[in-house]
Amino acid sequence: MNSAIKAKHQRLILVLVALAALIGAALMATWALRSQASFFYLPADMAADPPEPDRAVRLGGMVESGSIKRAADGVTIQFVVSDNKARIPVNFSGIAPDLFQENSGVVAEGKLRADGTFVADNLLAKHDEKYVPREMKDMTAAQARQTVAETR
Repeated sequence: MNSAIKAKHQRLILVLVALAALIGAALMATWALRSQASFFYLPADMAADPPEPDRAVRLGGMVESGSIKRAADGVTIQFVVSDNKARIPVNFSGIAPDLFQENSGVVAEGKLRADGTFVADNLLAKHDEKYVPREMKDMTAAQARQTVAETR
């Protein structure tokens, strides 16, 4: 009697082991990334169904006019994000992007506290499709094209 495994059975075992390893790797990646996923909320969504206090999320909306208040330390900013349905107060400590201003879009990354205040770790300022860098604001279209071509 031949105790060696037939080639057909060896391939079957190899395929099953590879499939099990692939499924295991996919499950481990999914488990590792589940806590890293950052969900996006609008103010109305956050007010209606707030995330768990320790969950990292993104809050997006418009910075309300007159809501930006800077603390004496120079790095702490308080403002309100709104979507015309709900308002969420935000605290941020750090350097705000140059485009961060009232009546402009913002995406704040952070966590919602139990008192309803969103504590942001990072701010992403949004701009409209007509955005032009400060350095190119006073240039004509031809000058801007020339400047871009020179930097390449």
